[in-house]
Amino acid sequence: MKKILNFLLPGAICFFVLSCNNQTEQVRQETSDDASEQTTADYDPNRGEGKFNESNITIGALDVAMADKGQSIANTKCFSCHKTTDEKLVGPGWQGVTQRHVPHWIMNFITNPDPMIDKDPNVQAQLELCLVRMPNQNLTDDDARMIVEFMRKNDGAK
Repeated sequence: MKKILNFLLPGAICFFVLSCNNQTEQVRQETSDDASEQTTADYDPNRGEGKFNESNITIGALDVAMADKGQSIANTKCFSCHKTTDEKLVGPGWQGVTQRHVPHWIMNFITNPDPMIDKDPNVQAQLELCLVRMPNQNLTDDDARMIVEFMRKNDGAK
């Protein structure tokens, strides 16, 4: 009898824990879906989600020194997942990104990727292709601006 209890008790505990965990995950998913639906309606796909907009980001002629610093930051933080061509590595290639998105959108995505991944339909479509969420690299605003300048240089800005 003791052998049977020693065998059945751990199995029953595992079953209980797994069934509770599944219900908790389902509730968590339903709550997340509801929150996403509520906030997606007011999302501006041209601006992104963050503090940058056309009034606080001005772009002029290419700043080569800033672009070089941006390349150095990208070497450390970005190029393990991205290429400067249009070829996908883990994430999408960077070629043409400054023609597809305005600088303040790019900066919002670089500094605040999670809300944009959750709300932006184009980013969600890209996620379906790449299958990996972009991690928050905790870049400063200046880092993000320098990376944008490097992206502009990569796309042929002068």
